[in-house]
Amino acid sequence: MTSPATSAQRIDGVLLSQQLRSDIAARVQALKARGITPGLAVILVGDNPASQVYVRNKVKGCHDCGFYSVFDKFDADLSEAQLLARISELNNDPAIHGILVQLPVPKHIDANKVIEAISPAKDVDGFHIASAGALMTGMPGFLPCTPYGCMKMLESIGYDLKGKHAVVIGRSNIVGKPMAMLLLQKNATVTICHSGTQNLKALTLQADVVVAAVGKRNVLTADMVKPGAVVLDVGMNRNDEGKLCGDVDYAGVKEVAGFITPVPGGVGPMTITMLLMNTLESAERTR
Repeated sequence: MTSPATSAQRIDGVLLSQQLRSDIAARVQALKARGITPGLAVILVGDNPASQVYVRNKVKGCHDCGFYSVFDKFDADLSEAQLLARISELNNDPAIHGILVQLPVPKHIDANKVIEAISPAKDVDGFHIASAGALMTGMPGFLPCTPYGCMKMLESIGYDLKGKHAVVIGRSNIVGKPMAMLLLQKNATVTICHSGTQNLKALTLQADVVVAAVGKRNVLTADMVKPGAVVLDVGMNRNDEGKLCGDVDYAGVKEVAGFITPVPGGVGPMTITMLLMNTLESAERTR
């Protein structure tokens, strides 16, 4: 197999998210004219540095698009009961259309209990069991933001998934499983790979689309990619120099793939944009 003469076309998540956010901002203005301001509540428990960055970006995104936002920052020793009580208050607050608890939470708090405490009508992260069930059965509901963003990226390049073979590396409830469901809905044939998969390379070489979402550097290298394939990199890691990188060996894979997402500047900005989209759609349903 020979590599294509030109390197892969970069799918720019920053540019695409800017385009989507200008549409969101326009829809927010239309809602405000009807007396409704989309409201997002973000809860952070503890001092995880990565979580603080994510939360800051989410709150900024809200302000930029004209949302109302509430940011609750609690110390790491907050009790589970106190957190659940705060979620209950927000569930009953008509000014709030979306509730997000930044994960991970401290070990003494049951993350599943926290997720299930959020009203499905305000579950803009798409993690509640009701949202997962809706996705599984093809019913309307909130889509998890990262897979939703990946689908928007495929849409932006006009990619028709019908009959294509998509390989998802990773089986998390947040990315891997919902990603597979969304690809399936678009009539792709989907293979889910994970730590127990034997001969990953043999499967990825057959793939028209590869989504790498395991949180492990260089899980996908150039020799594992079919020429012209679309590669979406969901990973967030650090290289030996401490720079942000994904799960894909970008330098190598871009010489083989047809399309590729960079890290940073790829899927990351799209995740926050889709969170804003889910919150907007929740607000639009209120009247």
